[in-house]
Amino acid sequence: MTSLDRKHLYIGGEWVAPASAETIAVENPATEEVLAHVPAGTAADVDRAVAAARAAFDSWSVAPDRFAHLDRLHTALAARAGDIARTVGLELGTPLKIAKAVQAGLPLTVLRSYADLVLPQPETVGNSLIEREPVGVVGAITPWNYPLHQVVAKVAAALAAGCTVVLKPSELTPLVAFLLVDAAHEAQLPPGVLNVVTGTGPVVGAAIAGHPDVDMVSFTGSTATGRAITHAAADRIAKVALELGGKSANVILEDADLVRAVKVGVGNAFLNSGQTCTAWTRMLVHESLYDEAVSLAAKTAGGYPVGDPFDESTRLGPLVSRTQQERVQGFISRASARLVAGGSPVPPKGYFVAPTVFADVDPASELAQEEIFGPVLSIIPFASDDEAVAIANNSKYGLAGGVWGSEERALSVARRMRTGQVDINGGAFNPRAPFGGYKQSGVGRELGEHGLAEFQQVKAIQR
Repeated sequence: MTSLDRKHLYIGGEWVAPASAETIAVENPATEEVLAHVPAGTAADVDRAVAAARAAFDSWSVAPDRFAHLDRLHTALAARAGDIARTVGLELGTPLKIAKAVQAGLPLTVLRSYADLVLPQPETVGNSLIEREPVGVVGAITPWNYPLHQVVAKVAAALAAGCTVVLKPSELTPLVAFLLVDAAHEAQLPPGVLNVVTGTGPVVGAAIAGHPDVDMVSFTGSTATGRAITHAAADRIAKVALELGGKSANVILEDADLVRAVKVGVGNAFLNSGQTCTAWTRMLVHESLYDEAVSLAAKTAGGYPVGDPFDESTRLGPLVSRTQQERVQGFISRASARLVAGGSPVPPKGYFVAPTVFADVDPASELAQEEIFGPVLSIIPFASDDEAVAIANNSKYGLAGGVWGSEERALSVARRMRTGQVDINGGAFNPRAPFGGYKQSGVGRELGEHGLAEFQQVKAIQR
């Protein structure tokens, strides 16, 4: 046992003993050592948490000081930024520089944005007054790859809307969620407004998804699990918001800045060791630039040292678990495309995979169709804008993408891509813009006003 151990759940504003003495071991994926243990929550724990959230809802839903509460929460969480980066580095393996900027920095930005959206904006349509009211008790089930950002994107939006929350963080990376709870407790968030039950998906996640007193389930994770959650919630006609998988295309037109497009594209594909749902894992390159792009991508991949997340020279940390490592290696070993980067030595201990680039990838192949969730990039040639769009849209997913070229032409291609977000010429991520996908990438949106609206009901009052 270590100082990172957590023995209690957070329910009704208090640290409480779980119903079961069973625990879940949390690994350090860079060393394969056990970091800590957290409670293995049960359905009984979920019942207690939902009851606390339900009891808190009536007062929180009309609380005039929600902005002040979220403002204090932001202050308390910002004071823990260093601990957040270190914790994510330990339990996920994100290199420290990225952990500070993204894993710690982005959630703070998102939390601040939702604090600023708390105050309702009056709206009228003809003789109707349009009211936006909180949907109720929210069950939030979050993934391991951005373990605080994905929590805050749901929790902050739900709280700003006036909902109360029962949160299940991923059992692979639960420790950083406890830092959020510590901050919420310090900020004196009212009892029952935020409740956290750690545990596995089949136990705690299923109990939340099927609970009769949970009005909405917000889930980020695999498409298969999202489908199961939808079925569970459908029995009681509960609202569901899903942010699922992706297989995003990065389209490089013949008038693009090739060097920058490839460099940024490789970096996007390898961010967080490729464990990013929006990763541009398919690089589509015009045939006139193709050979040069392949060479540039292979060279760029060679500039991603693999190793200890706390070594400042490391750009690629481990994958989250042995299961994920074996899954990614399986995709690599089965690939029939031309390997142009990969297979370089990695540390003997830890769940590492070398940065890998394949060229001449068949757009219909497993490599180009399935979400690998590791540092694996596929490069595909195209002859025309129409062909590029067709390849980009040849996917069951539609979450993100990129286009590089002259502004007007790139915008034309971006508009034809069936995906929720597209960056043109490296446009920066906007945490206030709607985030979500088409097709099997999900239902609903997160972030900004659109994310807030997911947690609201709309009422028309005629006068």
